[in-house]
Amino acid sequence: MPQTPIFSSMLGSSCSGQVQPDMGERCGDPVYQDGNLISGSLEALIERLVPTMDYYPDRTYIFTFLLSSRVFIHPHELLAKVGQICIKQKQQLEIGSEAEKAKLKSFAAKIIQLLKEWTETFPYDFQDEKSMKELKEIAHRITQCDEENGTVKKIISQMTQNLLMTLSARSQYQEIKEKFRQPVTDKGTILKNKPQSTQKDILSICCDPLILAQQLTHIELERVSNIYAEDLMQIVSHMDSLDNHKCRGDVTKTYTLEAYDNWFNCLSMLVATEICRVRLRRRN
Repeated sequence: MPQTPIFSSMLGSSCSGQVQPDMGERCGDPVYQDGNLISGSLEALIERLVPTMDYYPDRTYIFTFLLSSRVFIHPHELLAKVGQICIKQKQQLEIGSEAEKAKLKSFAAKIIQLLKEWTETFPYDFQDEKSMKELKEIAHRITQCDEENGTVKKIISQMTQNLLMTLSARSQYQEIKEKFRQPVTDKGTILKNKPQSTQKDILSICCDPLILAQQLTHIELERVSNIYAEDLMQIVSHMDSLDNHKCRGDVTKTYTLEAYDNWFNCLSMLVATEICRVRLRRRN
């Protein structure tokens, strides 16, 4: 997971990845073993995800929870719950003493840090309008904590811009791949219908096996690099959707997995075809 640097000048020394001793009592029912969290209710785990004035979740926990939570709750619903907790904490600080009001800026920095790690690690959680709406709502509330110098507003603006660029790049990738998308069965039919004389041997196109292997590797890496952890979790959540306690995965968001699957099938067909051609030439 990308290790986003914390705004040390804004957070101060109160931000740490260590769980506070009273966190278990405050959250309700998390279960620990040898100092490690092993289970807990969804609400308790969400509460543990949200920073407070004296606590910032460990980055390993942020990654693990954000990845696995989609099996039980949609990202936009999780964002909404995180936003509710943030607003509640913000209101408590605003009605508190002057010392607590002065901590609003530091609190805002921690929330921004969480949102940055979320948008950078799982940017595609924000593809739908509901998630973007929740993100903008939280950002708007947090911006109010630093209206004087606008530091928080600038950071949120940069975070949003980076997120939109990432989503745009993925959208363009999908559009390009869609243009060249063709079922493997159709390609096999086309190959069978072509006259034998027009069917080219792969070595007649690329006579150097090493160069061919390198080019295939480049394609392989390009396909793999566009598969993310959340894509795999979409498949898991879809398979577990028969369980009423689990959130049905959106299989329409597994395009990269489908693209890799198609590529693997095409490569398998190519290898099998070339092997068969070699055998036929030897017989002749």
